[in-house]
Amino acid sequence: MEKVSLDIPKILIVDDELNICEACVRSLSKMNYDVQYALNGYDALKMMEEYPFELVITDLKMHRLGGMEVLHRIKEAYPDTMVIVITGYATVASAVEAMKIGAFDYLPKPFTPQEIRAVVLHAFTQKEIMLQNRKLMNKNEHKRTFAHQLIGTSSGISKVIKMVQKVAPTDSTVLVYGESGTGKELIARAVYANSERKDKVFFAVDCGTLSSSLLESELFGHVKGSFTGAHKNKDGIFKMADGGTVFLDEISNISLNVQVKLLRFLETRDFFPRGSSNRQKVNVRLIFATNKNLEKMVANGSFREDFYYRIFVYPIIIPPLRERKNDILPIAYHFLRQFSKNMEKNITGIDDNVLNRLKEYEWPGNIRQLKNVIERGVILCEKNRLAIKDFPLLSGMSDIEQLFENIPETNSELKKIKTEIRQKAVNKVEKNFILNALAASDWNVTHASKKVGVQRSNFHSMMKKQNIKIQKNSDPLKPSTHN
Repeated sequence: MEKVSLDIPKILIVDDELNICEACVRSLSKMNYDVQYALNGYDALKMMEEYPFELVITDLKMHRLGGMEVLHRIKEAYPDTMVIVITGYATVASAVEAMKIGAFDYLPKPFTPQEIRAVVLHAFTQKEIMLQNRKLMNKNEHKRTFAHQLIGTSSGISKVIKMVQKVAPTDSTVLVYGESGTGKELIARAVYANSERKDKVFFAVDCGTLSSSLLESELFGHVKGSFTGAHKNKDGIFKMADGGTVFLDEISNISLNVQVKLLRFLETRDFFPRGSSNRQKVNVRLIFATNKNLEKMVANGSFREDFYYRIFVYPIIIPPLRERKNDILPIAYHFLRQFSKNMEKNITGIDDNVLNRLKEYEWPGNIRQLKNVIERGVILCEKNRLAIKDFPLLSGMSDIEQLFENIPETNSELKKIKTEIRQKAVNKVEKNFILNALAASDWNVTHASKKVGVQRSNFHSMMKKQNIKIQKNSDPLKPSTHN
């Protein structure tokens, strides 16, 4: 037998039917796995002693040493090896027993090549998550040389960190783009913390919560009697932040009138307090942020074109959390340590069965929503690890139900969520419609399309949209398959 490669994941198939073993080898080898097989349990255990197989797929009913005993011995001697059990005698009792011993999953015969590939891929994905969980549990956070709280190693956040590193030492204006909850202020503070102004003040202003006149007064200040209620002179934020940094969040809400004043300020760094004829000059760095498409706002006239081009000096785009799945667990652990310390609880980790749900959830509210979920979990937790019961959001909710948890703050966000709910519901119904038609027609596309009254070309387009495929094959597992 050829020696197993140490460079790629290694899988051992255990079944006393040679054709099943060979079919599994053919199916899984196409996924770049190193696949070997044994025709009985004794040979499988000997091979385990010689080679470090990361995944074992074993039949339950075999003549020499049954799969249940193989499962038991492997989990006892090699606890990190994942085991999937297969059988032609599928019963609920045997499935439950195998899971209790430690089987990762259970696959009844006959199964398709796609089904075994899917369960294997899921096993390796889950193992990677579990190893990441173990590493994060033992990790002590340390202060970085480059000061920031941007957590993660995904390509998206790595690009953002590099951009912050480059622009921080300069005095250039920065524009941060990102959905609500992605951490735009965190980016602004990272720029500030690594700039020459880090020992000066940092002001953060939410432009979406202030009226036009109030925002103007807050930024530029006013003199006594300049408007009703102005009982005394007041310095604005720009005056108080002289030498420092001002972060203006949600600038899409700034009125055209204030945009004109800010444009002038960006050009000259001088201004007139409201109601005053005395010009004041300051040295302030500005960082802007928005979750809106400013280019579209320019096109419809709600945002000044000259102001847009003046602030569009160095745009930093923050990817939403759903596009940086590998960063979810490190961020979750960051908040877990933070809230455990604040609440004086000794919570050291997160149960493995929670991890995949955390990564699969779409997080429409991004990091802010994840932070709130972890905080709620720490409050609810009664042991030293967060369990699924501590995450009401993740406990058996569908992707449509998950959208209900994202409470919109504006009318535009409400419309977006309503559209997403409709789309997900329609897709779910359409996918079930196609699968039901195919199953009733023995997976024959022509017969299925005719049966439901849809032109074959249109039916095929619907299949493509829902990523449903029919594959002819000679494997003994099944003559035709679908995803």
